[in-house]
Amino acid sequence: MAVASPAGRRRASLRVLGTTVLTTVLCAALTPALPPSALADPKPTVKQLEKELADLQKESDKLIEDYYHGRRDQQQAEKAEKAASEKLAEAQAVFDRQATELRAMAVSQYMNGGSENMALLTGIEDRGVQIRRLALTQHLIDEQQATLAGFAQVRDRHRQAQQEAEARRDELAASVQDLDGRRKKAERTIGKIRDKIDQLHEVPGRRSDGTFVPQLPDGADNITPRMRLVRNLIEKRFGTGPGIGCYRPIQDGGQHPLGRACDFMLSRGGAFPSPAEVQRGHEIAAWAIKNARRFGIMYIIYRQRIWHVRTGAWRVMTDRGGTTANHYDHPHISVY
Repeated sequence: MAVASPAGRRRASLRVLGTTVLTTVLCAALTPALPPSALADPKPTVKQLEKELADLQKESDKLIEDYYHGRRDQQQAEKAEKAASEKLAEAQAVFDRQATELRAMAVSQYMNGGSENMALLTGIEDRGVQIRRLALTQHLIDEQQATLAGFAQVRDRHRQAQQEAEARRDELAASVQDLDGRRKKAERTIGKIRDKIDQLHEVPGRRSDGTFVPQLPDGADNITPRMRLVRNLIEKRFGTGPGIGCYRPIQDGGQHPLGRACDFMLSRGGAFPSPAEVQRGHEIAAWAIKNARRFGIMYIIYRQRIWHVRTGAWRVMTDRGGTTANHYDHPHISVY
């Protein structure tokens, strides 16, 4: 077998190398370049999420409106069904009374009929009187029967109305249940989008290890950037209510003069809040607890209790002698 010379082996190696390089270049030229967004879904912006949130909020509001319309229709159907039942009971009572009187009259006629007919045949009693008596009896019977027939029609109409009202009520109940399920689903989706928006915000003064740089108050509201972010996020999610109070110059040893605390009022003028307002306070406090480590929330005071991020639990506070002093009409939130 012939052995290739060194020069021949070099030429063969170059041909192989050239083919490999050419193949690599051609593949690179023919393969389209993929943008980074095609490799991973881009992160939505706050603006995009807020647009999605606004659309969902409109859908949720429409569902809630339809839900309450359905509830009103259901209540009207139940009211109509109740009225129909009451009228049916009245008509049934009259019908039963008339039927009893008719049966009594029929029995009386049957028991007296033999002697009256015999009198007609024997002439013992004046036939004109007997004929008039029989005619009167028949007239009363006809009148009773007509009355019963009329009440029977009334009874049947009310029974039909009752059945229609019950069917309508069942139909509306199913519709309301469906709307309620869709409304709850929309509200859950809205909550998830709001959570995403919260996570997209950069928290001022947060270190990479999760601790927080001390901040001084700034701006016209005299609060720190971190407190301002927390206030704005709560305001967007839960509204302002009767008002939000943050900075106050009174040096009482608290966080308000330092610009690191806000009170989210639930009622006005020291009045005890309504059940709905109390629930709003619970929701604000729950949001603050959920986001405490992310946004640098140090503690929360609500309803004579305090929650601190170090312990992660509520504890009862001493009585300070009033609705506002004991924080029954507002949650208080302080940041680092």
